[in-house]
Amino acid sequence: MRYLHTMLRVRNLDAALDFYCNKLGLTEVRRRVDEKNRYTLVFLAASADDELVAKGPATRQAPLVELTYNWDSEDYGEARYFGHLAYEVDDIYALCERLMKAGVTINRPPRDGTMAFVRSPDKHSIELLQKGSPLPPKEPWTSMPNSGKW
Repeated sequence: MRYLHTMLRVRNLDAALDFYCNKLGLTEVRRRVDEKNRYTLVFLAASADDELVAKGPATRQAPLVELTYNWDSEDYGEARYFGHLAYEVDDIYALCERLMKAGVTINRPPRDGTMAFVRSPDKHSIELLQKGSPLPPKEPWTSMPNSGKW
């Protein structure tokens, strides 16, 4: 068995792609537009997974995030029951700073140099984990409170 992807429904494909690609740094690897059933699927990969994705079959690369955009509007609510996506990052402080500058709220700041949480425009929780050993605690993260749900 191998992990393939996690599917997330999104309300606004442009806003979701801006968050996942432009702000979080994922890359689009495949797209499927279904005119008959009125939906678009966009598959995204993290940069450190490029080699794994390249080795997989054309329609079964792994590991990926699948963004599902149904063309007809539907309210999905916050759908917090699914949990969260988790990504290992090289420098949690640098990524959180870049996300904040891009207008993303850090819901659980990386006070311990190990873990942070942010949310996508569709309220999906994203856990960021420091690769290797925790970074030494530093400001502004050490004294920054939690914000919203994560």
